[in-house]
Amino acid sequence: MEGGIHPGTGVSAFRECFALSWQNPYVLRLAFSAGIGGFLFGYDTGVISGALLYIRDDFKAVDKKTVLQESIVSMAVAGAIIGAAVGGWLNDRYGRRSAILIADFLFFIGAIIMAAAPSPAILIVGRIFVGLGVGMASMTSPLYISEASPARVRGALVSTNGFLITGGQFLSYLINLAFTQAPGTWRWMLGIAGLPALVQFILMLSLPESPRWLYRKGREEEAEAILRKIYPAKDVDAEIQALKESVEDEIKETGDLDNVSFWTKMKTLFQTKTVRRGLIAGVGLQVFQQFVGINTVMYYSPTIVQLAGFASNQTALLLSLVTSGLNALGSIVSIYFIDKTGRKKLLVISLIGLIVSLGLLSAVFQQTTTHSPQVSKLETSHFAQYTCPDYSLSSSSGTWDCMKCLKASSPDCGFCASSSNKLFPGACLISNDTVKDLCHGDSRLWYTRGCPSKYGWLALVGLALYIIFFSPGMGTVPWIVNSEIYPLRFRGLCGGIAATANWVSNLIVAQSFLTLTQVIGTSWTFLIFGVMSVLALFFVLIYVPETKGLPIEEVEKMLESRVLQFKFWEKGPGTLKKKNTNV
Repeated sequence: MEGGIHPGTGVSAFRECFALSWQNPYVLRLAFSAGIGGFLFGYDTGVISGALLYIRDDFKAVDKKTVLQESIVSMAVAGAIIGAAVGGWLNDRYGRRSAILIADFLFFIGAIIMAAAPSPAILIVGRIFVGLGVGMASMTSPLYISEASPARVRGALVSTNGFLITGGQFLSYLINLAFTQAPGTWRWMLGIAGLPALVQFILMLSLPESPRWLYRKGREEEAEAILRKIYPAKDVDAEIQALKESVEDEIKETGDLDNVSFWTKMKTLFQTKTVRRGLIAGVGLQVFQQFVGINTVMYYSPTIVQLAGFASNQTALLLSLVTSGLNALGSIVSIYFIDKTGRKKLLVISLIGLIVSLGLLSAVFQQTTTHSPQVSKLETSHFAQYTCPDYSLSSSSGTWDCMKCLKASSPDCGFCASSSNKLFPGACLISNDTVKDLCHGDSRLWYTRGCPSKYGWLALVGLALYIIFFSPGMGTVPWIVNSEIYPLRFRGLCGGIAATANWVSNLIVAQSFLTLTQVIGTSWTFLIFGVMSVLALFFVLIYVPETKGLPIEEVEKMLESRVLQFKFWEKGPGTLKKKNTNV
């Protein structure tokens, strides 16, 4: 059956992918041109985390209102929800290539609006436009790569989309660092995102539509011409015949779904047992991918680093670059091991690591909260006219520490660390730019979001471990499983549902993270993510099948009989017998 991902065996498939790419550069051009959509996804995820530090400096309303910060981040996610939902319809109606071109246009317009935004409201409008483009690209890019790649290397080529997502995140941190001293810092960070969208738009104009989509629309000659460019001469006739039979079988089984209403398609979908079970596994993975907290790390990593006790914006960005680099490295590891180790085993190892690292982060932030430096009356008297009013009026000022100082809100206050040692008692002062400059001028560090701590480096270790375990497993496997687990006739629709579930979950987490850290504390927030990781582990063990090496027919049979492989470390049926990957 054509259209699924039929990977080869282990490392040999990985090597064959690159060998084929060199023999036929056209395939690599298709994959990486479409993969720029994943790059845009990653870049936007990463760039806002650094830009937000400087947006808060330019717009005081944003600095004072957590809800505005969360809205700037999460409105792009809200746009992505709509983009992913509409993207499924666009893909079926107008084709994969057209959907990518529309996504690029929306992203480019959004980047221009963000760069020129005179107010937080206009900035949020730009974020919505960018989100629409990212949502469409997130589901369309892997679909286009899958349908325009030779079957035997399709899995590895689709995985490159994940690599380009993490590569985009890594580059965004480099861009953030490059513009920290430039005038209009955050405007450059956000505006430069329009360049890759423009590049992809130009490249896609010269590339063909998905051959599978063309065949479904009755444009057989165009589809065959593209397949002859993709496949070696000895394989192309067999691939064309398989594509023809696949499309005919789908139409026989469910009718021509292209000519029925959306609601009729949905009704047919939920009446099919294998699709329902596939959706439980696919949508569940996408939801848990977000609920274990990954995008709090990617969106807010500089803020998390500051919460751990690192005061400087530049230091926070530099340390966050490490987590982004580890994320990109993990996606390369996933490409190498996905067909060797198996999907389910990678997920289980990933989740166990996440539980440990989130437990470490929770413990570290508990320590930073309960062991922050004291506020000294002597140190505060050095800046007498700028003393925090709440501290001056408090009857228990002798018990004040840095954390209590930062929680003062009438007006907001900050902690100016001791000049001799940041862990010694410091001053609690009004938080504004004048006081910040006075504090820095006295060779002191100024803290407004986290307190000095001797445990800060452990938070960096926890973040690094989190990314190391997340990226190869929960980072890439949910997208790969979702491209394998659905019957071909429902793949576009189910993929859209799963992508929308991912973005809705992303929105919930992004919109609530900073509020949670303020209401219940950073430690408890990470503990909640740890509990979600435990639930995700049980979900994977019970509901997610091992699809390694299985053709679509056997995946459907597995879902039909609901065969559960609890002993995921043992070889599954897909590894016991060789499968024909040129179908």
